[in-house]
Amino acid sequence: MVAHATLLSRIGDLSLGSAAVAYAAAGVPVFPCIPRGKRPLTRHGFHDASTSRARVRAWWRRWPQANIGLATGSRGGFDVVDVDVHPSGSGFRAFRTACRAELADGWACLVRTPSGGLHAYYPGAESQRCWSLASAHVDFRAIGGYVIAPPSTVVTGDDETARAYVVVGMRRQSRPVDGEAVRALLAPPMPTRDPTGRPPQVDGSIDRIAAWVAMQPEGNRNSALYWAAHRYAEHGVAEASAHETLGAAAQRSGLNAPETHVTIHSAYRRHFHSPREAVHQHEISPPVLMP
Repeated sequence: MVAHATLLSRIGDLSLGSAAVAYAAAGVPVFPCIPRGKRPLTRHGFHDASTSRARVRAWWRRWPQANIGLATGSRGGFDVVDVDVHPSGSGFRAFRTACRAELADGWACLVRTPSGGLHAYYPGAESQRCWSLASAHVDFRAIGGYVIAPPSTVVTGDDETARAYVVVGMRRQSRPVDGEAVRALLAPPMPTRDPTGRPPQVDGSIDRIAAWVAMQPEGNRNSALYWAAHRYAEHGVAEASAHETLGAAAQRSGLNAPETHVTIHSAYRRHFHSPREAVHQHEISPPVLMP
């Protein structure tokens, strides 16, 4: 992680293309996302992430203003604890709790996100999976996930201002984070999946929904994702977070990045621009699991 600390200490002085190549040269897989946004530009999203400097250079010659998507959960790369800030709450209290318990205090780098949240980077453990705890406003990015990396910028708020991801803390000595231990501390263990394939009950917690989306078979994936995105919207989860969490889960089930983006955006647009009663959870029924 010493090499990564050196890289991150100077990343804010580099252009997007130079920074992307620097990540790749350090063994951190990256891929291009839309300028000032989080949607992947490549067909398979984070699955296309590469450490090939030639490939990365070619991407940024084609899209010089592209943001940097950093695929998490790889050897030599990072796992990331994502501390969210939403109108409905902040994950900083939960993150401090995990640090006080000495479960999340071994970070290598802290990055302030454009929304005022935080990305805590840890050495990649290669054996951990993503999860999301909407109730705690904390997500975990590992295998099957990605984050937008410095010096990328993202538009936030109604003023259309693009704000940057900024490195605000670094350590030369760090250690991997036990994602499941952090999850168990912040929320009780989740029950096993219903053998009938029914979706999780929406009872004030949506923490199981992304895992359920990732299990869907062909023929049920888009409808399951659309239903899940409505549940996220109802619980006050920002659309950008839904794209990261549900989008990654849907891609693990077999959907590609453009499909997941369109489906989630459509669900949020209907939720916020249709009469409230038209998007009540009892009107939009959960999809039936296909045989």
